[in-house]
Formats: sequence, C-alpha cells, structure tokens
Amino acid sequence: TPLFLPSPVTMDTTPSPEPAPSIFRYIIGFLLIGIAWGFTTPFIRAAARTHSPPHHPLLDSSSVKSSWIKSKFLGAFFGVLDLLRNPRYAIPLVINLTGSVWFFLLIGKAELSLTVPITNSLAFLFTVFGDWWVERKVISRDTWIGMALSLSGIALCVQSKNK
Repeated sequence: TPLFLPSPVTMDTTPSPEPAPSIFRYIIGFLLIGIAWGFTTPFIRAAARTHSPPHHPLLDSSSVKSSWIKSKFLGAFFGVLDLLRNPRYAIPLVINLTGSVWFFLLIGKAELSLTVPITNSLAFLFTVFGDWWVERKVISRDTWIGMALSLSGIALCVQSKNK
C-alpha cells in the first residue's frame, strides 16, 4: 500500500516587524544619554585636576629610563591605572561610557538624523548644569540663550521629521 504523506505545511519564516517603542521611551533614552555624557564630564574633569598619582619605583629603574618607548608606555599605563583606581574619576567615567552603550542601542531603533543632534545637544546642556553643580559656575545670560537656541533647534529637527 502506498504511503501517503500529508502535504507540506508552509511556514512563514519572515520575521514579524517589532512594534516601534513609544515616544516616551525615546525621550527617556535621549535624556539618559545626555545626562550620562554631559553631567559626568565636570566630575571627571574635577577628579583629573585634583588627582595626584603615587610614585612608581619601576619608572626610576635604569632599564625603563634608557628606553624612550618603555618610559612613555609605562608612564601612560600607570597614569591610566592610577586614575581608574580613583573612584572620583572611575565612577563618572563608567557612567559616561554606559551612555555610549545606550547611544549605540538607541541608534539601532531611532532616526539617526534626530538621535545624533538631540543627544549631543542634551550632553551640552547637562555639561553646563554639571559645571554649575560641581564648580558652582554661574550660568551666564549668553549661555542661557545658547541653551534655549539648542533646544529650539532640537524642536525644529523633530518637527521637520513629523511632516
């Protein structure tokens, strides 16, 4: 007796499009990136300014002093290592770098021509606020005008994409 096989089932293998995230999630993403990039910068700068690295005896050895490459490489290595051991520097740096990861994830979903100017403008705004917070710098009238113009530019970019 012949063996009857059922007809092959056609399976749709095309992935269904993911629903776009809400505008609220984009706004939160833009703000978090702006804060991570901008607000941490004054903290990083303040920690780097006040950082006094410890002395490393290896840098005084004759084998290191006789080689320009060794002295520069080891000097840079110890300089970076000393900064990363300083929590006043390392914590804001990690937050700042996390903002770069968030940015990378966001550009995969959001409109690139909006994401870049929005996040960079917000980073500028939060850097100004960070300077005010960390160093108690007075925000001048011209800076307020520049911040308002930056926000106006963002609004125009967003509005132009909605047409």
